Amino acid sequence: MLEYRIDHIPISTPHRRRQGVRAEKATITIHNTGNEDSSAENERAWLTNPSNDREASWNIVVDEYRAIEAISPDEKALHAGDNTGNVTSIGVEICESGDYEKTLENAVQLVAKMLKERKWGVDRLRRHWDWSGKICPRLMYDGGTWAGWIAFKNRVAAQLVAPEEEPMTGSERNEFEKLQRKVEEQSSAIGTLVMRIMAIEENVPAPKWFVTEFGVKVIGVIKEPTGTVDFWRSLAVSLRVHGFKK
Repeated sequence: MLEYRIDHIPISTPHRRRQGVRAEKATITIHNTGNEDSSAENERAWLTNPSNDREASWNIVVDEYRAIEAISPDEKALHAGDNTGNVTSIGVEICESGDYEKTLENAVQLVAKMLKERKWGVDRLRRHWDWSGKICPRLMYDGGTWAGWIAFKNRVAAQLVAPEEEPMTGSERNEFEKLQRKVEEQSSAIGTLVMRIMAIEENVPAPKWFVTEFGVKVIGVIKEPTGTVDFWRSLAVSLRVHGFKK
């Protein structure tokens, strides 16, 4: 499960990055960070770095390890290059460093969860491009075909219809642990039974029923008068066929 950390920047953060303006959101806007060497933690730290003089922010950032919420999704963030987008859309930044495929999969999981929580479909997804014409998310641009964007939306759509794993309740956990113990007990019993069966297959002296039917003399002429149960049965059949009696 993707780690989701809430680490809000202060409203006092310079350059109006968090204005504390509550807004009714209608879409989710996807971005790439534009930084090949960054991570979710570094992007969060950059928002409050004194050397950062940009009037820009976002709601959530995701990388190969975790997602970090820097501004509540129901607040305005300066991510779209357009006031309507800033107010009505949740800004999600996708990091570019590390294992990008893993980051992308985390982004799919994150965005699908956000859509499900709001009972939205993929028609609610937007690109930064849709607000301001900026080539962003740039790693989904593909020379203007936006093939990566189409693929991303398809992956999110597939996740929306995937069965959701729900955590077990306390009573369900107790029943599960009881079942585990029962399986372990049965496994132990089966192991004991197997050992007994293996013991039966070991060489044993002539069984009582064999001695009763054929006598001890026949045993005396056998070079090695021990054998498996199957050996004694086969020998008895052979002796009967040849008409041997005690």
